[in-house]
Amino acid sequence: MDLIPAPSAVRLDPHRTLPLGPDSTLAGGPGTEAAERWLRTELGAATGLALPRADRPVIELRLSPSLAAGRCPHAALAPEAYRIAIGPERAQLTAGGPAGAHWAAQTLRQLLGPEAFRRAPLRRTGWALPLGEITDAPRFGWRGLLLDTARHFLPKPELLRYVDLLAAHKLNVLHLHLTDDQGWRFEVKRYPKLVEAGSWRTRSMVGFRDGQRWDDRPHGGHYTQDDLRELVAYAADRGITVVPEIDLPGHTQAAIAAYPELGNTDVVDTAALGVWTDWGVSSHVLNASDATLAFFEGVLEELLEVFPSEFVHLGGDECPKDEWRASPAAQARIKELGLAGEEELQGWMIRHFGRWLADRGRRLIGWDEILEGGLAPQAAVSSWRGYFGGVAAARAGHQVVMCPEQYVYLDHRQADGPDEPIPVGFVRTAADVYRFEPVPPELDEPGARQVIGTQANLWTEFADQPRDVDFRAFPRLAALAEVAWSELPRDPARRDWPGFEQRLGGHLARLDALGVAYRPPAGPHPWQRRPGVPGRPSDGPPPVR
Repeated sequence: MDLIPAPSAVRLDPHRTLPLGPDSTLAGGPGTEAAERWLRTELGAATGLALPRADRPVIELRLSPSLAAGRCPHAALAPEAYRIAIGPERAQLTAGGPAGAHWAAQTLRQLLGPEAFRRAPLRRTGWALPLGEITDAPRFGWRGLLLDTARHFLPKPELLRYVDLLAAHKLNVLHLHLTDDQGWRFEVKRYPKLVEAGSWRTRSMVGFRDGQRWDDRPHGGHYTQDDLRELVAYAADRGITVVPEIDLPGHTQAAIAAYPELGNTDVVDTAALGVWTDWGVSSHVLNASDATLAFFEGVLEELLEVFPSEFVHLGGDECPKDEWRASPAAQARIKELGLAGEEELQGWMIRHFGRWLADRGRRLIGWDEILEGGLAPQAAVSSWRGYFGGVAAARAGHQVVMCPEQYVYLDHRQADGPDEPIPVGFVRTAADVYRFEPVPPELDEPGARQVIGTQANLWTEFADQPRDVDFRAFPRLAALAEVAWSELPRDPARRDWPGFEQRLGGHLARLDALGVAYRPPAGPHPWQRRPGVPGRPSDGPPPVR
């Protein structure tokens, strides 16, 4: 079977099956309600089968105390472990927790073939499950995707669609990049100008030609708090946690454009700033006043009301210090706090919000630059500038999510051909992603345990439509899903890429059924060639994060 990600153990006989038909039933025990509801809805849409409840159902979901207690090869992740046993008369899906029940349901859908992923039935007979058993559990507890909604806004239905796509690949974290220099997407009721003024920019570069920007047009949008509550609930029903990111003290020009007093007003006319219209890193950063700290505490108070996630991402990366060096107010703050310089000022701000979150039962996570100023023990690190930040964090006792740009930045191009989209970064194929190992060999066993997972990051500077996001995400995200879930050889050279590639052929049919505009193995889609515009500009932009 073309199962992705590969389960821990599979023993199936495709020649012996459990038929499903109009009389087939489905029921779940306590704790499986969300998985049962999802499975009935999805299979009903694809097969036309009603799958009513019954005392002895043909398909049964249940939670098991033995799996929940950790009596499986992945004891620490037992709530996500599951077992599927399919006999001649019934299929039993047993899980350690509600999330495991959902992953079991996702695997069952894969066993029914690509047509089970459609939203309208093509046939009403012939559905069957192969007899046998699957035992499964994930390698990592954090398996995610970052979606950058700040550079290009993704409407709420697209976020809901991506939750479904993550769930189909047993990815369980949606890292939502909500703010940046180019846009503020999170509604803050006490600070309405953040979305009134900060969510729209006057123009939006989507490409280069002969060194010049082209296709400029206004761009913007934001999510209401109710939009995001709906997203959080929708994701939770599918075993997914939404981790919000409010970037600070850099990547904040959109916030400063809305509230100029947040900037370094003694060296810059912040009232003249607008939401930034270029890519890269703006030089305009927050000031370090008590008023600015209080402002963002107010932002975070409303954020915590919407997002129940344990972790809150505060960015902390790419903060230019030029304004602070020139600012008498910043220099006075550095002296007042007894800091050595501007680098320590950034660390002081991050630690302030880390303590603020900890006092409210939450945990800070940030990009690996936050290590430079020292971290509270409970803070975690997203390692993006290669492995070194993650290695340093793990050795210092901090939990780490590995997401090095050299392997899992999905905005980077997938080939060097002339028809590829804007050539951001460097070539990274699905095979490259499949050979990515999240735990670097230089970590000893205690350090390796600090690596709690991995994620792919999809920045959207040059992805201005949902199909552009699809094209960059897939099929590479399917490869990342197997890296995050399955027990692959730690040595990338020993990984069976040809075997995965063969299974991927069947998986692409599932993506077709789901309407995903993935990059086909043969090369770019025809729509990537815009009329009158070269597929690959002669003078492209520098790589951006």
